[in-house]
Amino acid sequence: MTAKRPAADELVGRFIRLSPFDVADIPELYEAIGVPEVFAGGYGGGPAGLPADAEAYDAFARSYYSAGETAMPWTVRLHGGPDDGRVVGATKLGDLDLPNESTHIGWTAYDPGVWGTAVNPETKLLLLDLAFGNGFGRVKIQADANNARSRAAIEKLGARLEGVMRRHKRRADGTWRDSAVYSIIVDEWPEVRAGLEARLAAYGDRPVGVRAGV
Repeated sequence: MTAKRPAADELVGRFIRLSPFDVADIPELYEAIGVPEVFAGGYGGGPAGLPADAEAYDAFARSYYSAGETAMPWTVRLHGGPDDGRVVGATKLGDLDLPNESTHIGWTAYDPGVWGTAVNPETKLLLLDLAFGNGFGRVKIQADANNARSRAAIEKLGARLEGVMRRHKRRADGTWRDSAVYSIIVDEWPEVRAGLEARLAAYGDRPVGVRAGV
């Protein structure tokens, strides 16, 4: 076994920074991702999982982004520009399995105002680099099989489809979802990293801003 639990230090990129999740972040997360557009694709159990108000979202976030021996949750903030420090999402490095050198990037959502920007590729670059840099050999990423937008984003990373787990998880409305399971293994990491770095380079040096009215 070579995998070790990464240090919970802030990760800083060109466009974003990932800070260890803190319950003090919840009000800003509610503003950023506690919206129907985010839950529509399957996040948080799907549309029926959308918390009714800020208090309900607080309870949801404390559970969904709980830490522990096998989980490292992160808050996604913009880095640089007029929106520097603004919370635009959350994610988690979970299912940390040190003996099998495996982990899972998931529980991810972003403010719709940063969809299609450098935020997701840089989030994945920072977390993949953290995982592979700490001895992990396989990183899983999965999505509701019906969520075409999320699946396209995962495939664009360079992750490979392993298969579809049928009747895998119950949605908030009681129906069952199939999960499309992808992975990146350490042998593929140099090529995937180069692809992510090329995508980020194409954005230039202009900081990411949150688009209004999205």
